[in-house]
Amino acid sequence: MAEYEAVIGLETHIQLNTESKIFCRCKADSWGAPPNTNICPVCTGLPGVLPVLNRRAVEKAVLLAAAMQAESIQPVSYFARKNYFYPDLPKGYQISQYDEPLALGGRMEVPLPDGSVREVTITKLHLEEDAGKTVRQDGRRLIDFNRCGVPLVEMVTGPDLRSADEAAQYLIRLRQLLRWLGISEGDMERGQLRCDANVSIRHMGETILNPKTEIKNVNSIENLRDAIQAEIDRQIRQVEAGGTIEAWTLDWDEDSASLRKMRSKETEADYRYFREPDLLPLVLDQAWKREILSHLPELPLARRQRFMEDYGLPLYDAEILTEERSLADYFEAAVASLGGDPKLVSNWLMNDVLRMIRSKGLKAGQLRLRPEHLAEIIRMVDARQITTNTAKELLERVEESGEAPAAIVERENLAQVSDEETLRAVVAQVLAENPEQVATYKGGKVTVIGWFVGQVMRATQGKANPQLVKRFLEEALSDSES
Repeated sequence: MAEYEAVIGLETHIQLNTESKIFCRCKADSWGAPPNTNICPVCTGLPGVLPVLNRRAVEKAVLLAAAMQAESIQPVSYFARKNYFYPDLPKGYQISQYDEPLALGGRMEVPLPDGSVREVTITKLHLEEDAGKTVRQDGRRLIDFNRCGVPLVEMVTGPDLRSADEAAQYLIRLRQLLRWLGISEGDMERGQLRCDANVSIRHMGETILNPKTEIKNVNSIENLRDAIQAEIDRQIRQVEAGGTIEAWTLDWDEDSASLRKMRSKETEADYRYFREPDLLPLVLDQAWKREILSHLPELPLARRQRFMEDYGLPLYDAEILTEERSLADYFEAAVASLGGDPKLVSNWLMNDVLRMIRSKGLKAGQLRLRPEHLAEIIRMVDARQITTNTAKELLERVEESGEAPAAIVERENLAQVSDEETLRAVVAQVLAENPEQVATYKGGKVTVIGWFVGQVMRATQGKANPQLVKRFLEEALSDSES
């Protein structure tokens, strides 16, 4: 296998999260709705109806094109009819863009686990409508048209990826970008991000492109990785056995983790493209384009780099904190509220706040625990006004109520106990009640001091200053030895 390299290109279909479909007013997101309840004469292709283009779909597509560093976002683009006859395509054609799409060119840098970066080129980006969905049930093929007319962006990469793992990494980064821009949730299991893979192999060092196969119906990133690897292995076996690779479209069966032939691969000529007569050209004037691009945020990889340079964070922290845009915003707001110490904020976020976010299924921007609340809790710990354990509990209490941390501490008397007389009395009581452990300590097992600290903390309901407790314990045990 070392004699061969894979050549992989991906075609991704991205469902834009507009409220309505691309050419009608039907709701775009009908996940979980009863079949054929979210349809109208336009999206089901009834005679005499006319499509009207969704402005928000165009704006979201332009944002993505800019984020993918498109070489040209076209001032004028056109829709075409792509003719094919499947049961889930009610008009007998799909309205798509073809030879004059919204954007041409582009690239995405994909960091790989070994520290290298793979540059993936984009040949074009265009808008189109989705088809319906075929459901197999009790030996029958049923059609649900709810998805017809949902706005899609299709992006086609160059043949730049060299392994199944690289393809998976590209899709991970693309999904992150879609969510970052707020244009799609990118959930593959819900069909919001779909990917077809074109796969071929060649001997190492060659530059020619050999016949490729296309893999369809992959519904997760892990399945994409497995399907591509299975096809690479199959092609190598085929060539090694003296066979040739035929241009087939392949279906990935998740249950059996295997590929099967669907049909010979269509060519562009099979679709008989021609200009859509019911839609005017899409004109993107400079004023509209500037207004759209004014909403383009700092992108994930640029922000990751800035977090390392401006805040001194290690790569691991910067990677985690820029996985999701509202988390990156949360981090910066908390650092600003605290007045510094980015690494301390990062530690609290990654160890405690992220655990809360994931357990509750939220995004950082949805927390009632605001960045200024986190900064306030960190300050109270640093000033030894509360213990670390109390702080961890306080995070949950603030999230439940939205109340300021200091107000909860004052009302419920959660402040750290640092009064020397009080703590020395508790220490003396704990030692008197545990003579066996005292003897163990005096016998040379000094690590038992941690157990004593725990007992004092329990006796004070976690409020005791642990540094003072340890010092008073060591003093008391030393005095008893003398």
